[in-house]
Amino acid sequence: MNCRTTLLGGASILMLAMPAFAQENDVVIALNEELETVEPCMASQSNIGRVILQNISETLTELNTDDGSLMPRLAESWEDQGEGTWRFNLRQGVVFSDGSSFDSADVAHSITRTLSPDLTCEIGAKFFGGMTLTATPVDDNTIEITSDPAQPILPLLMSTLTIVPSETAMEFTREPVGTGPYEMTEWNVGQDIILTRRDDYWGEQPEVAKATYLFRTDDAVRAAMVPAGEADIVPLISQIDATNEATDFAYPNSETTYLRVDSNIAPLDDIRIRQALNMAVDRAAFLGTLVPEAATLATHMTVPTALGADVDLGVPEYNLEEAQRLVEEARADGVPVDTEILLVGRLGNFPNVTEVMEALQQMLSETGLNIKLEMVEVAEWIKYYSKPFAAGDQPALVAAMHDNNRGDPVFSMYFKYACDGLQSGICDEELDGLIADATAQTGDERGDAWRAVFQKAHDLYADVFLFHMVGFSRVSERLDFTPSIATNSELQLSQIKIK
Repeated sequence: MNCRTTLLGGASILMLAMPAFAQENDVVIALNEELETVEPCMASQSNIGRVILQNISETLTELNTDDGSLMPRLAESWEDQGEGTWRFNLRQGVVFSDGSSFDSADVAHSITRTLSPDLTCEIGAKFFGGMTLTATPVDDNTIEITSDPAQPILPLLMSTLTIVPSETAMEFTREPVGTGPYEMTEWNVGQDIILTRRDDYWGEQPEVAKATYLFRTDDAVRAAMVPAGEADIVPLISQIDATNEATDFAYPNSETTYLRVDSNIAPLDDIRIRQALNMAVDRAAFLGTLVPEAATLATHMTVPTALGADVDLGVPEYNLEEAQRLVEEARADGVPVDTEILLVGRLGNFPNVTEVMEALQQMLSETGLNIKLEMVEVAEWIKYYSKPFAAGDQPALVAAMHDNNRGDPVFSMYFKYACDGLQSGICDEELDGLIADATAQTGDERGDAWRAVFQKAHDLYADVFLFHMVGFSRVSERLDFTPSIATNSELQLSQIKIK
């Protein structure tokens, strides 16, 4: 019996323990990672967003990823009042899953809670870093939100902020309450999460009545669950398994893989070492082998279609000999190049992630640097990824995949590169100034300003960019559902139809 047969056999055993579909309108979704929390203000994290975002917790506005337009959600309309203030007119007749009514006080509380330094919400740090928001209810159905500095794309930013009732405590919840079409009726940690359709949802009733989320880390096992009739949707299958045209979909998923470099600690504080790390990776060798052939080499934190992205920046040349020379030059100048550097990978982050990380460890070690690889579960990984970094005083590289499907770098650059950015490994005064300038710009100047930010991060060799990814998902033929660029971070059950 070969390895693949063994895996598929394992899948069959697992399937015996799983419930058959109770109703025609129930669906089972097999995910690669468990959720370490069900807190709505953490829904920007892909494993959490796929379950919660727009299913349980809704936002004021919603991005249409098909055409880039901004759609109403809990806000029916919005107007620019000038001087950084936007007025949002809220939808009426909306109730939360606990029966309470939705109004402007809930929006104000959600903003305060999400941006509170005491709660460390990823949405707050990721999308609203470097700015302050003041929410002022005008009446129950109208609210004005003022940003400092002024944000010309504030309505787009509000497509990320999840709304909770004003009674929600200033601590992470295990029982999320939202205005979405579903409520969480079961959370069996380590096994499954069940969402059940609400009868009192304000919008159109979705066809899916109940969704069960199962967690299976093995790519082949998850892929085998659809043809076996034990799952309906499996996001993030391996390209090796995506062989059935009837059920398998490939799509650009707006994710960029990279190594976050903590440049505050030697030897990573030496730009020659960061340059050597970039030159040691033979990125092209991964394409068509461990990484899908359709993926592209990355030069930015965002995909090339983002505002201000500049493909002319170029991918660092693969030149192992020059990388070794740079390391030896740094050694001669007293840089502690023999210090162990921790390379942290996230299990289940994307198909073949363990094999990719092992190959990266080998490539980086060939420079003469001392690289130690650790693969950890998502709950452990986030401690290395967000401040205060769990690696402490040890120099570290953290492999990550960043999603920006909204087209503006404001959703990426502050928290990745500003000195106070939650996931930033660099602190550079000039870069901070460029980010602040770009964040406040409007019109054509905004693209130019972000282009300058990308150039500065490139010049500093701030990180090791790897690939702009493509995703593969498998969908049962009994469903009418096509995965999109948003599927990796948001999987709206209301978009699923039963054939």
